Amino acid sequence: MVEETDGPIHDEDYEHKYRRQIVNRLARIEGHVRAVKEMTAEDRDCSEVLLQIAAIQKALDKAAKLLLKDHLENCVVKAVHHGNQDKVLEDLNKALDNYIR
Repeated sequence: MVEETDGPIHDEDYEHKYRRQIVNRLARIEGHVRAVKEMTAEDRDCSEVLLQIAAIQKALDKAAKLLLKDHLENCVVKAVHHGNQDKVLEDLNKALDNYIR
């Protein structure tokens, strides 16, 4: 029988399969944001800057999608296995509410 706990659904022994990919994506996004900041400071064409901002938003969406996939495949599955179904749903709903506004 699996014992239900009230603790967080995420702890240090959960493997994050996509962590390196997410960190790499975020590093590229960080560099892209710096470049767009420079473009703006240099008074580059607004349409060029907007195009780059749109690309950054899409890249952030892809990073978030990968993070959600990692969370579902690892953290959520393990938490459900350990009897934390209610906590899993509560935390997942909260995360989705924060992301999708």
